Amino acid sequence: MSDNASVHAFFTLHHGLPRQGPGSDDTTRRLLSLAGPLPQRPRVLDLGCGPGRSALLLAEEAGARVTAVDLHEPFLDELRRAAADRGLGDAVTAVNADMGELPYEDGSFDLVWAESSAYSIGFDTALRSWRRLLAPGGILVVTECEWTVPDPGPEVRAFWDAHYSLRTTAENTAAAVAAGYHVLGVVGQPESDWEEYYGPLGARADAADPAAPGMAEALAATRAEIAVRRDHGTEYGYTGYVLRRADERWRTRPETVADIGAVRLVNAAAFPTPEEATLVDALRADESAWLPGLSYVAEAPPTPCGVGGPPDGTVAAYALITRCWVDGAPAAALAPVSVAPAHQRTGAGQAVVRAVLDAARLAGERLVLVLGHPDYYPRFGFTPASRFGILAPFEVPDEAMMALPLDVAGRGSGPLPTGTITYPAAFGV
Repeated sequence: MSDNASVHAFFTLHHGLPRQGPGSDDTTRRLLSLAGPLPQRPRVLDLGCGPGRSALLLAEEAGARVTAVDLHEPFLDELRRAAADRGLGDAVTAVNADMGELPYEDGSFDLVWAESSAYSIGFDTALRSWRRLLAPGGILVVTECEWTVPDPGPEVRAFWDAHYSLRTTAENTAAAVAAGYHVLGVVGQPESDWEEYYGPLGARADAADPAAPGMAEALAATRAEIAVRRDHGTEYGYTGYVLRRADERWRTRPETVADIGAVRLVNAAAFPTPEEATLVDALRADESAWLPGLSYVAEAPPTPCGVGGPPDGTVAAYALITRCWVDGAPAAALAPVSVAPAHQRTGAGQAVVRAVLDAARLAGERLVLVLGHPDYYPRFGFTPASRFGILAPFEVPDEAMMALPLDVAGRGSGPLPTGTITYPAAFGV
């Protein structure tokens, strides 16, 4: 049987289906909500759009101007018709192009979107090649199939090894950070997302003519895929990643012993009293509170005469995460965050906070708490801790005591702790 016959049979099974991969409108909306505020009329690039279910939702509900890219022209024709029928013809542009060789200039989009499509070029290649397309602070939303258990069985591993190399959520999260992104959210897609895809696909397979050219092979592959999901669905799944392009102006890294003096000076200069500088020294001395690798600095950018060179090495901003407890269960506290006066309101503070939160996520922390300004910390995803049943040990405005769950993909780690926060002794509360 020719390859053309097999390809034709594959698309015969898939044309007209509501989805071309696991997903749902609810998941699309959840991922969009984690992206945070977008510009008015954001420029969106939907890669591997298929018939455009996500592109239409983004145009309709986010007011986006969507460039929707796919290599299969009949899918793009479906999208064009649907956009016209919904009055979105001016908001959605369907383009036949290869997501691995995109013709767009650097910084062309506020949001790059790829549901169930990055596998076509590989997750790492997608992260690397799509980053340049994002405007400063732009967002990449991408979903990826991955292992959801530490030791998948030999049958399911053999199936996936023959098709696509899966990794764990922790491995893919680390890859995203290494590729120059901050992680805003990680969402494990529910089983219902698979049912939205495999239900209609299975019904189409049952109605297909196995005698049609190439169809027997297409049906065998489709039924094998559905059977593996039925028998091993707890061992793998799709996960959505909401990633923010890191600010290249600031090099962020864990502090070293050589930084301790500079960190003390930044903390002393950033606050009206030396209490925060003293607090950090006391936390360093408390082995029960100090979390190695979660004391972070941002280096100052080059001086004007060295524009384009490396950071000058001066500590411009600092952020610390240490151990705290919620009703006896371990959690993490973000405090202090400080920026040298010369670098305040430049983005240095945001860069170092995002970097230390990434480090906490990679270290396996599930929950970060902060007592801070309610106009500042929500940009990182913090919301009032009381929504999670978490209370400060002292009187404080509800909106100032905030929490950020870092529960990786929400799979199998149990509920967040509830109760009253206990801080290390160095905090004096």
